[in-house]
Amino acid sequence: MDANILIRTANPADSEHKTSIDALRQLAASGHELVLVPQVLYEYWVVATRPAANNGLGMTADEAAADLDKFCARFVVMLDVDSIFEAWRDLVSRYAIVGKKAHDARLVAAMVRHGITHLLTFNEQDFARISEIAVILPSSAATFPPATA
Repeated sequence: MDANILIRTANPADSEHKTSIDALRQLAASGHELVLVPQVLYEYWVVATRPAANNGLGMTADEAAADLDKFCARFVVMLDVDSIFEAWRDLVSRYAIVGKKAHDARLVAAMVRHGITHLLTFNEQDFARISEIAVILPSSAATFPPATA
């Protein structure tokens, strides 16, 4: 899943909080393994500890650390591997990705290296031109096909 899912689940005041929680429950109930890569946790930390006045959650480091502990206990966390860099470099070159979008390409590179094919995110447009993965919007999680054995 993308960091925007974690950010919304951690913020009950967010208008998409319930949608995020429901999507995670629906996907888990239909047999899908919910997976995080470290990139998502790094991005969560940045937003969680940024002041609310700057579009963050305004958490202390201790509060953000407690959230990371919960996420790591609840979801499978795939570790960074050396080959992510090569996959990232291939993606940014092949798709001519520039600027901040290179962060999204690193997330996709980690997914590719770990055989993760689908990304739960609110930001479909950020991944639209990358054919290596498919996006699941939280609003469509209930209709996403069940996992196969």
